[in-house]
Amino acid sequence: MKRRAPLWARITTAVGCTLAVVSGGALVGGQTLIAQYTSDFTDDSLLESTAANAAAKKDIKGPLTMLLVGIDPRNAKTPPLSDSIVVVHVPADMSTAYLFSIPRDLYVEIPADSKSGLRAHRGKINSAMALGSQVNGKINVANGFKVLEKAVRNVTGIKEFDAAAIINFGGFKNVVEALGGVSMVIDMDVKSEHLTPEGKQRPRLDRCPAKNSPSGCDHPYTGPQATYKKSSKAVRLEPWQALDYVRQRYANAGVPMTDYDRQRHQQQFIKAMAKEAMSKNVITDVSKLSKILDAAGKSLTFAGGGNSPIEWAVAMKDLNVDDMTTVKLPGGGKFDGNSYLGEEFGAGADDFFAAVAEDRVAPFLLDNPKLVNKDG
Repeated sequence: MKRRAPLWARITTAVGCTLAVVSGGALVGGQTLIAQYTSDFTDDSLLESTAANAAAKKDIKGPLTMLLVGIDPRNAKTPPLSDSIVVVHVPADMSTAYLFSIPRDLYVEIPADSKSGLRAHRGKINSAMALGSQVNGKINVANGFKVLEKAVRNVTGIKEFDAAAIINFGGFKNVVEALGGVSMVIDMDVKSEHLTPEGKQRPRLDRCPAKNSPSGCDHPYTGPQATYKKSSKAVRLEPWQALDYVRQRYANAGVPMTDYDRQRHQQQFIKAMAKEAMSKNVITDVSKLSKILDAAGKSLTFAGGGNSPIEWAVAMKDLNVDDMTTVKLPGGGKFDGNSYLGEEFGAGADDFFAAVAEDRVAPFLLDNPKLVNKDG
């Protein structure tokens, strides 16, 4: 057991942090662009604005709150949009975790930032990181993250985050492939906007070229689509199917679907991936572990308040994956007349945030069961 512990800690860290952020945006096939931004697996400059980055290490004890962000830059010169924002709360006994998503289109106050010259304004939260990362003509992901982190803290009332991670989706694709897919319940009929039944890119309409498409090309693809049928039991998904499924957010063939459905599927996928990562067929396969670690290390930037990723993994070794709870916060569209501005949280969200701050999420959800996702 002593010889296995370090490897277990490494895989728990690499996969655990990686799985916590699943993209809804387009994947950059096979690229690991985050490596171009930082050469270190651990980068505490992400949390310079929080107490978590104190000079001395802090004991990793609950309650803990972590911010996990997924980005999909097309290249190292592209400002990264935070296409997926997930907050994880671990209670004082560190026995489980609660996951909730911040809608990418949440209409919030984007804070001012002197480094990037950003002025305070109202806008969609996924733009905060992109705007804050543009410093002196270069891309500074750490600074962009600080702007996003402040925006999230402002809207949730969370005073500080104990840890944070940024994942690049190109490298994440390799992690999913290294795991060999996942098993999860499909909770609604879904058709793919992007891929054919064979997993290939759907062809574009002639009137909607990849560049300079005219208006009316919000759905530029045509031809047969990959389909995911509602199931009552867990279904085995190939890596490309799992990643494609959690990307979808458009109504199709009369089936209503929104970004809130996609958030739920992302959270369900996190649980499914965590279970897969800790299964016997992964833990006992040294070759598979090595591939997962390599993929995660190249696609993940982690900040742990002075503690290493392995120290975080060991501290949370007793967390029960099966008991992880995914939460759907109330919300809907915000409009100025007929103009759509973005999303806004609904009644009850502030009460949930107060429960997070006071570490009483479990009793709060018992009183508000509709906020708990039914994720199979």
